[in-house]
Amino acid sequence: MDPVGVAAAAPDARPGPAWQSKCPWGAPNTTSISCSLADVMSEQLAKELQLEEENAAFPEVVAVAEGPFITGENIDTSSDLMLAQMLQMEFDREYDAQLRREEKKINGDSKVSISFENYRKVHPYDSDSSEDEVDWQDTRHDPYRADKPTTTPRKGFVGKGKDITTKHDEVVCGRKNTARMENFAPEFQVGDGIGMDLKLSNQVFNALKQHAYSEERRSARLHEKKEHSTAEKAVDPKTRLLLYKMVNAGMLETITGCISTGKESVVFHAYGGKSATEDKVIPPECAIKVFKTTLNEFKNRDKYIKDDYRFKDRFSKLNPRKIIRMWAEKEMHNLTRMQNAGIPCPQVVILKKHVLVMSFIGQDQVPAPKLKDVTLSSEDMKKAYYQILNMMQQLYKECNLVHADLSEYNMLWHDGKVWLIDVSQSVEPTHPHGLEFLFRDCRNVSQFFQKGGVAEALNERELFNAVSGLNITADNEVDFQAEIEALEKMNEDHVQNHGKKLSMFSNDGDPPIYDE
Repeated sequence: MDPVGVAAAAPDARPGPAWQSKCPWGAPNTTSISCSLADVMSEQLAKELQLEEENAAFPEVVAVAEGPFITGENIDTSSDLMLAQMLQMEFDREYDAQLRREEKKINGDSKVSISFENYRKVHPYDSDSSEDEVDWQDTRHDPYRADKPTTTPRKGFVGKGKDITTKHDEVVCGRKNTARMENFAPEFQVGDGIGMDLKLSNQVFNALKQHAYSEERRSARLHEKKEHSTAEKAVDPKTRLLLYKMVNAGMLETITGCISTGKESVVFHAYGGKSATEDKVIPPECAIKVFKTTLNEFKNRDKYIKDDYRFKDRFSKLNPRKIIRMWAEKEMHNLTRMQNAGIPCPQVVILKKHVLVMSFIGQDQVPAPKLKDVTLSSEDMKKAYYQILNMMQQLYKECNLVHADLSEYNMLWHDGKVWLIDVSQSVEPTHPHGLEFLFRDCRNVSQFFQKGGVAEALNERELFNAVSGLNITADNEVDFQAEIEALEKMNEDHVQNHGKKLSMFSNDGDPPIYDE
């Protein structure tokens, strides 16, 4: 007897009781098909059993796309070459699909697109594409895109006889102008003029071209201002780097924020740190004045610098950056003169390029109010007037300076007295317009205190004579200013004939200037 048959018949020899077949916890009945050893070793039987298992596991059969290269009915799959070709084709199909995904990802909704058509491996079996659905973005030639106008030959005309067309033809020039619009900047949207067969005249094209160039220059200027100039309540990267260096060096402990903005500068509040030298004491609270590196809001700075003998040789109107640094240096020198004369003003700490660090006039991050914003009693107003009169005389005689922008906007009230600020535009009396600036300051001071109810306030002409020590007698303001201009002319001729005055910088005791 066959051993397999014996093994298969063994369970039938010991039948169990009837209740065991009905009990759910009983052993299941297993029925095995008897077969011979030759059938077990048969390869055909193994394939049939595998198909039965697959049909039992996957009852729904997925239809496979029929094709001449995929079905194995008419191809000898035993050939290694054919299998390699089929695998290569599958790889090419996946590669083309990946290229299409990359094109879609890069192009998006852009009007200008790229194509990887030259890198594709197109095969006739590719079922992803059809003749009805063609992606024209993937093709080299778009049938819906109008061709660009043909160029005129060197001889200047085409055709013969009545059909001759020159390069000055209205239609030809119009189409050429439409094609030239594609050379405009990408920000200038021109649309699909070629597809619409648009014909632009030379006048319209030149106007559009000029407008495109002006818009491109304007956008470049805006970008340059954003990157390289200080804006309102903000600083550019170079200025920010200077402030970081001050904090890292320990000169400043921290910068709290902006406290004031003007046409020429932005002022920040900071807490002072420790100085590198023992002889230099940094105040506990500091004011950082950052001069704006753009001349849009204050374009007449050069009037105060080019005629000042201290900076005349270094003045360069062609370089606005140098004007800004000279402007900051000018305020530092003027503040130092005022401090040496005992005039209440901010104390200079350090100057780095266009950043000037001074002592803070105020307390606990609150700046001292301007004279125009504070309400003073009659006694305090009278006291402030005589103090300003004394400071103007000191500024003119001891410091040899004219404020040139003195008003209630540039005077602070702190600790019961007036403090002068913003002296970057101050000039010497020998300046060609120095006496004019002094008369303007006298007018501003006189009008403010006369409106404030100070009966002892002098008018602008009397105040000018009291400050300058001159005795100009004129009945009206026009004659008074005429005599001032005559004195300025005499002074200018004297300076040109006898040379400049000696510089007073040697006695200023100026703080160090770091130009990194």
